[in-house]
Amino acid sequence: MGDKVKLVSQDGEAIEVEKSIISLSGLIKSMLEDSGADEDIPLPNVKSAILKKIIEYCQHAKDSPQNEIEKPLKSASIQDVVTDKWYATFIEVDQEVLFELILAANYLDIKPLLELGCASVAAMMKGKTPDQILSLIHISEPTRQAEISYAVFCLKKKKKKKKK
Repeated sequence: MGDKVKLVSQDGEAIEVEKSIISLSGLIKSMLEDSGADEDIPLPNVKSAILKKIIEYCQHAKDSPQNEIEKPLKSASIQDVVTDKWYATFIEVDQEVLFELILAANYLDIKPLLELGCASVAAMMKGKTPDQILSLIHISEPTRQAEISYAVFCLKKKKKKKKK
């Protein structure tokens, strides 16, 4: 297999990729160091469509690394936040894909992609009221109240256990 490695997504799709491209992932890099590239690398937390997007990201980042994103964000537009406009275009995806990219970047330990995804979410929220943010991320007031009630219930239960 040489300079390539086979990644197996959550849905069982095997994708062959150059080690030099995917080594941006801290997880995969350490797996390669531990076991070599002779074995397939299972990625049970990453769907194949997201894995393909991540490989696309890593390919671009290898040739044109992403600059540090200045914080706090100076704009509510991700286009104004990144210096390489390819990254802004790449991360302009629907919310479900964006959140899956963030989760996968965190799991795979790809810090620049995680930072880009989080900056994109932060840019969407910049200048919004709490209610607008809840609406933006599709959390209704009853859902929020239910989650708060459940959190309070868990905290009370935890306190009772400590007293015993």
